[in-house]
Amino acid sequence: MCGVVGIAGQAPVNQLLFDALTMLQHRGQDAAGIVTCDNNRLFLRKDNGLVRDVFHTRHMRALKGNYGVGHVRYPTAGSSSSAEAQPFYVNSPYGVTLAHNGNLTNADEIRQDLFETDLRHMNTDSDSEVLLNVFAHELEKLRTLHPTPEDIFYSVHRVHQRCRGAYGVIAMITGQGLVAFRDPHGIRPLIYGSRPAQNGKTEYIVASESVAITALGFKVERDIEPGEAIYIDAQGELFTKQCATHPQYHPCIFEYVYFARPDAVLDGISVYKARLRMGEKLANRILKEWGEEHDIDVVIPIPDTSRTSALELANTLGIKFREGFMKNRYIGRTFIMPGQQQREKSVRQKLNPVELEFKGKNVLLVDDSIVRGTTCNEIIQMARDAGAKKVFFASAAPMVKYPNVYGIDMPAKSELIASERELNEIQKIIGADRLIFQDLEDLKDAIRIPKVPAVKEFDCSVFDGVYVTGDINDEYLDSLQKHRSDLAKKQKDGYVDTNIDAASVDLTGVRED
Repeated sequence: MCGVVGIAGQAPVNQLLFDALTMLQHRGQDAAGIVTCDNNRLFLRKDNGLVRDVFHTRHMRALKGNYGVGHVRYPTAGSSSSAEAQPFYVNSPYGVTLAHNGNLTNADEIRQDLFETDLRHMNTDSDSEVLLNVFAHELEKLRTLHPTPEDIFYSVHRVHQRCRGAYGVIAMITGQGLVAFRDPHGIRPLIYGSRPAQNGKTEYIVASESVAITALGFKVERDIEPGEAIYIDAQGELFTKQCATHPQYHPCIFEYVYFARPDAVLDGISVYKARLRMGEKLANRILKEWGEEHDIDVVIPIPDTSRTSALELANTLGIKFREGFMKNRYIGRTFIMPGQQQREKSVRQKLNPVELEFKGKNVLLVDDSIVRGTTCNEIIQMARDAGAKKVFFASAAPMVKYPNVYGIDMPAKSELIASERELNEIQKIIGADRLIFQDLEDLKDAIRIPKVPAVKEFDCSVFDGVYVTGDINDEYLDSLQKHRSDLAKKQKDGYVDTNIDAASVDLTGVRED
């Protein structure tokens, strides 16, 4: 999962891109990058680290131009090397710079084809570089000095035909304009906005979330539809076209559960209100499963993402809501941290219990989801150490049983605590007195709203094992686990003995915010 932004302005856009990336920082904390264009010259700065650490004054001054693209990275495919920080660039045709959010499921196949047929070399393991070269090759085949909007849209159409998976893409074609497009299933979000410029023209912005648009003073126009592309040429004129043959909405449901900011609006649906409804649905499930005599004294969220759901859950149950954990804002998201040991180490540095909210009480801890499980055990033990009499645990999402292949770091089935376990087994492992998960249909109902009838179904593959692209089999998932498990990542970076058997290593743990 990454964050992307592109701006076609009428004045320098370096500061706007920086500000937008800070608004998207929650989508990726591993690396950041910005490229701008001025008089057909490109200016690039990218490196590992947070936005505020990658860009200093000297870098910002060097980012000249009215058009630009930015990216924050959270690696799932490839490695964590700074060489794989985005945007990526290829010099032919025109000079194309691209930022990508998502994951291609046929990247290896395309990489081989690009070399054998198109004679294109890939310098990294990133599927984003693969996608860039597909788009560049399709543009190059047109053999035109000045591509028209139709030329751009045809090239996007060819990308849809060749690439499978999830992608929200923003690309800058040097001297020509800015293009943005979304995969035909709309798995990854992409939204655009506009604002009037001082010279009377219009400036445009495209981003992964609406918060990056409104915070900069732009007006949200609408979400880019699945399979659709928009193109802003060098004169600032906007063009749009549906480029997929059979587009349909299947947005990633985990965007609403966890990844998106609560103040974001994705595909016309408020993330905040969806999370409120998740809490209400979960409360009703507690009443159904545990009854009116549930024995809960206080509801405590595990900050930050679960706070909204936990608040409405408490309101529905008529129970006190309290902030029982204080969060250290200077520790990053543990889900994004590469490796189980680092996740476990960070949780006690990151969360500190307020003992008076736990002492002698039966507490219900609410998290947005349970993925791996071990740091969840740490949090429950922290509650007991703070004096809790009983510790119940509730997940605003269903059991995560299957790997994610569309850009979320849940690649290995062996690392998912619920993949082969029943409720009582999970409850015992995490050390809770009681455990409850959201129902999948309830989760879907919490997100659907009547005013957005087009969004009826979602990519729920981590919960139900149904992969909407239709190209995922056991062989693919086995390969994914081999290359993208925690152990594989450590081996790639040289941190562990490569003779260790993955099956012998306990990699269970929770993803918490």
